Amino acid sequence: MNRPARPVRIGPRAAAALVLVTLIGVAAFGWPLLADRQSGLAHSQDAPWLFAALLPLLVAVVVATIADNGMDAKAVAMLGVLAAVGAALRPLGAGTAGLEPMFFLMVLSGRVLGPGFGFVLGSVTMFASALLTGGVGPWMPFQMLAMGWFSLGAGLLPGPGRLRGRAELLMLAAYGFVGSFAYGTVMNLQGWVMLQGMGQGISFHPGDPVSANLARFVAYCLATSVGWDLGRAALTVVLTLTLGATLLKALRRATRKAAFDAPVSFGSAAATDREPALERGTNGGGG
Repeated sequence: MNRPARPVRIGPRAAAALVLVTLIGVAAFGWPLLADRQSGLAHSQDAPWLFAALLPLLVAVVVATIADNGMDAKAVAMLGVLAAVGAALRPLGAGTAGLEPMFFLMVLSGRVLGPGFGFVLGSVTMFASALLTGGVGPWMPFQMLAMGWFSLGAGLLPGPGRLRGRAELLMLAAYGFVGSFAYGTVMNLQGWVMLQGMGQGISFHPGDPVSANLARFVAYCLATSVGWDLGRAALTVVLTLTLGATLLKALRRATRKAAFDAPVSFGSAAATDREPALERGTNGGGG
C-alpha cells in the first residue's frame, strides 16, 4: 500500500540556507527606508549584487535539501519541469489586470514539495519567465525573492500529512488570496522608493522617519495597485478551487514515484528476493 506523499521536510542545512537568503532579501528590500537623503536610492545599482548573491544561495538550498533528505536527481528534474510550466503560464495573463495563472501552480507545488523546494521553485520560475518574456531588469532578483517567499509560505501551511479534500483546497485558496496581495505589496516597496514627485501623500521621502514613509507607502498601495493585486488573488482562488484537487493528486503521485520521502537504502530488494529461491533450488535440485 502506498503511503500518502508528504512535503519534503526542511533539514538543518536547508533551514540555515533559507534563513540566510531571507535575511539578505529583507535587507535588499528595506534598506532604502533607513537611508538618508544623500544616499543613492537606486535598486538598479544593488540589483546585480543581489542577483549574484541569490544564485549560489538557491543552489545551496537545493543541495542542502537533497543532503538532508537523501534524494537524487529526480527531485531536481521535477523542479525543472514545474519551473518550465510556471514560466510558460506567466505570459498567458501578465499585463492583463494582474491575471497571472502561475501563482496557483506555485501554491500547489509549494504545498506538495515543501518549503525548501518551494522557495527554489518560485525563484527559478520567475527567473525563467523573465528570460522568456524579456522582463530582465533591476526588478528581476526582487521578483525572484518575492515569488520564492510566496511558494515557501505554501509549504509551511499546517496539516501537510493529514489535511486533504475540500478543507485543504479552501486553506490553499485563502493562502493564495492573501499571498497574492503580499507579493504585490513587497514588489511595490521595491519600485516605490525610486518614484519621486507623485504627491506629498504617497511619495517616498528619503531621510524621513520610517513610520511616516510606511504610512505613505500604504497610501501608495491603496491608490495604485489594489485592483491589480485583486485580479491576481481572485484568479488564484478560482484556479485553486477548480483545478487544485486534480493537480494536487498528480503532484503527489509524481512525488511518490520519485520516492522523495523514501529512506536511503544501499541494499538490493531484487537480490534479497532471489536468495530464498536459490536456497530452495539448492536444497531440492537433486530430486
